[in-house]
Amino acid sequence: MYRFLYGLAFIICSAEKRRNCSKVKTIILHGLGQTADDWKEIMEKASSNVECPKLFSLSESDITYSNILTGLEKRYADMAEPLRICGLSLGALLALDYTIRHGDKVASLILIGVQYKVPSLLIDFQNLVFRCMPNNAFEKIGISKKDTIKLAHSMRSLNFSDKLNEIMCPVSIVCGEKDSANLKASKKLKELLPRAELCIIPGAGHEINKCAPEAVAAILNV
Repeated sequence: MYRFLYGLAFIICSAEKRRNCSKVKTIILHGLGQTADDWKEIMEKASSNVECPKLFSLSESDITYSNILTGLEKRYADMAEPLRICGLSLGALLALDYTIRHGDKVASLILIGVQYKVPSLLIDFQNLVFRCMPNNAFEKIGISKKDTIKLAHSMRSLNFSDKLNEIMCPVSIVCGEKDSANLKASKKLKELLPRAELCIIPGAGHEINKCAPEAVAAILNV
């Protein structure tokens, strides 16, 4: 609990710096096994000027990581106000990548359950699990089993290690205490980013927006 309170206190202090921007739009980027609807409760509790795009709809052709990123870039190409981007898992990867490419557009980041160098073995295991699942299990996320596997595979070689020093905005790294797959990477990322702090949510797993929505809403509202 003390780690969470300390981390939240830092995020609140960092928010004072972010408020130097007179108008900041918050973008929420959901995870691979999620849709925008999984963030509805948090968005209802969050301050105004928040949106959560449907990531899989951003791709104009095959649903791959690079096509989603291209769609994201097009969606916010003409955005005048600075962005605060909150991403979970796939969304956190996109947030990192977008910021490396368009750092002048990003006021701050909130990265949840994040990897900065995707473990290929984890992707391979995840796809093995996907292949064993029935097709109808993917209906709720709006893309087919085949497209889900293709999307996961397209993330297999992502590695932002050499570009992290280009991210100069404040970064809040958030990880569930029980998210063992991402806790180590979150701690390491905190050391690698110039202006980052880590907030560990007690008792929470990977999908913090589902198991600890109040904590995420509190972070978004500071």
